[in-house]
Amino acid sequence: MKKLALLMMSMMAVFALSACTSDTETSSWDTIQERGYFIVGLDNTFAPMGFVDDFGDLVGFDVDLAKEVANRLGVDVQFLPIEWDSKVLELNAKTIDMIWNGLTITDARQLEMTFSEPYLANKQIVITAGGSSIDTIADLAGLKVGVQISSAAEEAVNANAIVDSLGELVQYDSYDQALLDLKNGVIDAVVMDEIMGRYMISQTSDSFQIASEDFGDEEYGIGFRLGDTDLAEMFNSALQAMRDDGTAAEISITWFGEDIFLD
Repeated sequence: MKKLALLMMSMMAVFALSACTSDTETSSWDTIQERGYFIVGLDNTFAPMGFVDDFGDLVGFDVDLAKEVANRLGVDVQFLPIEWDSKVLELNAKTIDMIWNGLTITDARQLEMTFSEPYLANKQIVITAGGSSIDTIADLAGLKVGVQISSAAEEAVNANAIVDSLGELVQYDSYDQALLDLKNGVIDAVVMDEIMGRYMISQTSDSFQIASEDFGDEEYGIGFRLGDTDLAEMFNSALQAMRDDGTAAEISITWFGEDIFLD
């Protein structure tokens, strides 16, 4: 009798677990439709992708893309600033539905999240103070180099042989602080996304320059919870439609003065 009772309890537990698993696997778009909006996690200091302007408004290239996709999917979008080094935790906790904020597609990240198709090309560049003699990666030997914590730049530096020769790899919560320390001579260089770096340099009167050698080409994508392929495909389709009708090009020209959206 006890064996029969234990067997029945075990079967009930299996059925309950199966039901929970099935619900979890199919709930992403249903949840978004039910609440009426999807939630984008971002670093709101990452200009020009998503940042707070002088009027206190959240603006940016990725912000405009997300708003347009939301319109096409018939829902709204909300943006939630997060700690960049906690982005995977936020995804898995379902605090956010995706990361859409100049997110580089890397091998390491593909083990932790599902990506959309790439939509923008980028690279990790070396920014120094004006007049610096630093022009190659090898020139960074013995120097203090700043990166954003858990960023593609940090991954790129750690994957390069130069990391063993650095004086120090300094981690920052945001690139605003890294560039301020570079300006004040606290560090010697900053490694960061080219798209952000060139934009920030264009917006300041401070003297910065870009080394001729970089850490290689890469691409941006939208990061979803690992295995959330159906939602990723919905966004892929919306972005493709925006390519086809010229909307993506219009948004790109607004922010970059040219169409740099990937075909």
